[in-house]
Amino acid sequence: MQETLHLLSNAKPHFPSTAPPPPPPPASYPSHDCPSLSRPKILPLPPSSAAATVSLPPKPHKSPHHHLPALPSPPSDFEEKMLYLDSLGIDFLSLIGRHPPLVFTPLPSLKSTVDLLLSMEFNPIELRRIFGMCPEALSLSPRHLLPVFTFLLREARVGGSDIRGVINRRPRILACPVASRLRPTLYFLQSIGITQVNKHTNLLSCSVEDKLILRIEYFKNVGFSHKDSITMFRRFPQLFCYSIKENLEPKFNYFVVEMGRDLKELKEFPQYFSFSLENRIKPRHQSCVEKGVCFPLPILLKTSNERFRGRVDVCCNSSMPFSSSPLWCTNCEAD
Repeated sequence: MQETLHLLSNAKPHFPSTAPPPPPPPASYPSHDCPSLSRPKILPLPPSSAAATVSLPPKPHKSPHHHLPALPSPPSDFEEKMLYLDSLGIDFLSLIGRHPPLVFTPLPSLKSTVDLLLSMEFNPIELRRIFGMCPEALSLSPRHLLPVFTFLLREARVGGSDIRGVINRRPRILACPVASRLRPTLYFLQSIGITQVNKHTNLLSCSVEDKLILRIEYFKNVGFSHKDSITMFRRFPQLFCYSIKENLEPKFNYFVVEMGRDLKELKEFPQYFSFSLENRIKPRHQSCVEKGVCFPLPILLKTSNERFRGRVDVCCNSSMPFSSSPLWCTNCEAD
């Protein structure tokens, strides 16, 4: 018993550890002299409260004026131009659809152009029509427009009181350069004997090479001499305005093939081409064919419907008139 107590008194107290002993190193790991390299070091994770603090963004600072709406941005140049033209009754969007460069025209330039025309007594209604027919005019500055008005007054001999009428009838004149379009056309018209160009100012915007000469050449190609062709245009300058394919050609073919008349009549009455082929020329010619009469072109086309029917009835129900009478018809002798 005493030996047992002696052994117990010399023994150190041993308390079991709460942590399990470290596992032995894997067999695949080589042994090292330094115990700290025998296994990887495991870094401790931060406390859960610290992780939560890092992951949450800071709360925004509330300004006492955060509930007020943002101030509107100033209107752009495009909006200002649209509002300005709208005040004149002009649809800016429709104009830029036909003339896109207007988008880049500064507002001061638009205002100066409008102010110039208003100073010349054009009213807003006329401006809407002018810019609607020629949007290019709105993008031009007074520096371009003033020479046009000077040309019309001094060279084309347009009266000051007639300027508005000239521009209203042909707004495209405003967009034509004087040196390369208006002045050459004026000289050409004067050279063929059209002295009163101020009565035919709508022709000034036409190209001499691309339009005027081409129509003279057409009549020369269908049988007229150069002199007779010029005579026709001198007598009826508006002949320059008609399309060759849609007007001159079909009406000339009908005159020669269906009506069978002499070219001399066209030389004397070139206004024939100003009448509708379907609504005036054909119906009246067919009516004359049915009645067996033939009127000169001016009587055939210029008279009203009532007077035309009266002339046909009188010619058919009476004896043949004298050849000097306006009722004289060449076909009466054939009967």
